[in-house]
Amino acid sequence: MKKSLLVLLLAGAVLVLFVQINAFTQASSAGAFKVEVSFTYTKQSGTASNQFAVWIEDAQGHYIKTLYATRFTAAGGWQRRPFSLPQWVKQSNIAGMNKTQIDALTGPTPKAGDLRYVWDGTDSTGRTVSAGEYRVLVEATLRNENQVIYTATVKLGEKGQTTARAQYAGSGTAERGMIGPVTVTISN
Repeated sequence: MKKSLLVLLLAGAVLVLFVQINAFTQASSAGAFKVEVSFTYTKQSGTASNQFAVWIEDAQGHYIKTLYATRFTAAGGWQRRPFSLPQWVKQSNIAGMNKTQIDALTGPTPKAGDLRYVWDGTDSTGRTVSAGEYRVLVEATLRNENQVIYTATVKLGEKGQTTARAQYAGSGTAERGMIGPVTVTISN
């Protein structure tokens, strides 16, 4: 009886240790790298501007997670102004999110200056993503239909820094200095 109890206690201790090591390993792999997205933001005067979102997609273009979106657009502004961050609105499926989910990824339009957003390698549900290539996107509504989307490809597990490519849409050029350049840095 004593031997059986001892074996059972030992097996339980090993199981607890295994679960703790597994949890530690998952937490360590999630924190083993960070992807930092940084850029200078220059606030524009007037209406129908100053909206932007920062998000992650996998290499096939599937939405992973939003790091930040301006509250006006995310909280329904995209319905009143369909040209406000149209690619992010589509990719994030903001229409299918509840208020709590929206509040978790939004904030007021920030003050002008250097901004920084960090991705910890998790998806929108908090699960660690697998190694591989991912795309970092920053979309901005510069004014009305004038947009810019910055895109950079990163490979998790490889340290480095890259400057995102900018693609502009619309005929306006006066607001092109609202965001940029966008730099993406991967570190441990």
